[in-house]
Amino acid sequence: MQRRQFTRLSLFLFGLGLADCSKNQVESTKGFTINRSNSLRIWWSQGYYPEETDALKEIIARWTQKSGIKVELSLLSEKDTLKELNNAIAAGNPPDIFYSIEADTQIIPRLAWNNQLADVSEVVEPLEKVYTGSVLQSVSYLNNVAKKRSYYAVPIMQYSVYIHCWQDLLAAIGKTPDVIPNDWQGFWQFWHFAQQQLRRQGQQTIYAIGLPMSEASDTFDIFENFLEAYNVKLINSNGRLRLDNPQVRQGITAALGKYTNFYKNGTVPPEAVDWGNTDNNIAFLSRTTLMTANPSLSIPGSQRQDQAIYTKQLATVPWPNKPKVEPMKPIASIGQVILLERSDKKQVAKDFLSYLVQPQNLETYIQGSQGRFVSVLPKALPDRFWNDGTDPHISVALKQLQQTTRLPYQAFTPIYAEVQSQNVWGKAIRRIVVDGLSVVQATNQAIAQIKQIFADWK
Repeated sequence: MQRRQFTRLSLFLFGLGLADCSKNQVESTKGFTINRSNSLRIWWSQGYYPEETDALKEIIARWTQKSGIKVELSLLSEKDTLKELNNAIAAGNPPDIFYSIEADTQIIPRLAWNNQLADVSEVVEPLEKVYTGSVLQSVSYLNNVAKKRSYYAVPIMQYSVYIHCWQDLLAAIGKTPDVIPNDWQGFWQFWHFAQQQLRRQGQQTIYAIGLPMSEASDTFDIFENFLEAYNVKLINSNGRLRLDNPQVRQGITAALGKYTNFYKNGTVPPEAVDWGNTDNNIAFLSRTTLMTANPSLSIPGSQRQDQAIYTKQLATVPWPNKPKVEPMKPIASIGQVILLERSDKKQVAKDFLSYLVQPQNLETYIQGSQGRFVSVLPKALPDRFWNDGTDPHISVALKQLQQTTRLPYQAFTPIYAEVQSQNVWGKAIRRIVVDGLSVVQATNQAIAQIKQIFADWK
């Protein structure tokens, strides 16, 4: 395994009025006492696009000029961010501020529970009327040491799992995205039919459905939507498991059966059993799959500079209704920045975070991400970037997130973050399609594993 390399960027400001760091000057900014002799260490996952990273650097540079405080920014490869943070915490040398797109589902709830995150209510509370209620719920975590909930993360953007397809491939069989059925069975049968038609035209290497069947975290995220489709409520609002409910077990079995049947009937590429998080993107953009589901709008965002592909060939389509004809309830994930409790620069860090979430700065960063994320600030959404009627992808993402959504289970209990970290659903899916377990056997194993995780939690 290759060791992940850091890209270290030290951002300094030299100019008139810059404080001499050796003089230990102190001033108050927005209510925070700032010691100018301190620098700030920020670890941030590498942006998918140069514009995303450039936007972050621009914000940091402006704050550095304003505060006179040195920043050391480390850009980390996304696949290793959580492991690097865990290693740094174990070694007693974590960064001050940390961001990873996967942190909210796998690590933040546990760190908050273990009193390893600083309370950032000073940053979040002034914006309570600006954020939506679901956003605030997503960053309110239980601290087992303090025995209370509080804000232990700062929300900066939101996203969901979206479905993409190739319009031009559909056109080859006389179809358009607007004829895709919105009922559950009809929706998935449509792709199977499309593959048959394309194969008859000689396109033997194309598969209809690009869903991962591996232990990638994308598999877990996508499959959670299938559980929602079958009305599986794994956890109640008090954070307690509902796995002994017969309807929950039946729903898990139905969802696993539906999901894995795509592979069994030959509409998913064989190599999907070994896909990492980017491989379904690659397969789709290589046109070996007709459709795929993916967290965030990273797929269309990667094609934004080619307007012919972005607007004419790619399409983002809504999820179908549930099998019982109810509207789908998308799962809204919130990108979150954290401040480590071990940091000795908490006030400096809070000042930076307060600067970051000022609407103009947050919009700079989110728009720099090429629209793969959506703003968490409703007042920003009238901006033309979000309401350009000609954009075929952002319009669908907005509509999906503005309907009734479901909070991730991690918002109710930190234990579910461990369920995701161990990728219970990805393992169950792979056991069915690779090891030949029956759907019932895989369901029983998954339930037993989740129960054990909850029993072992301390």
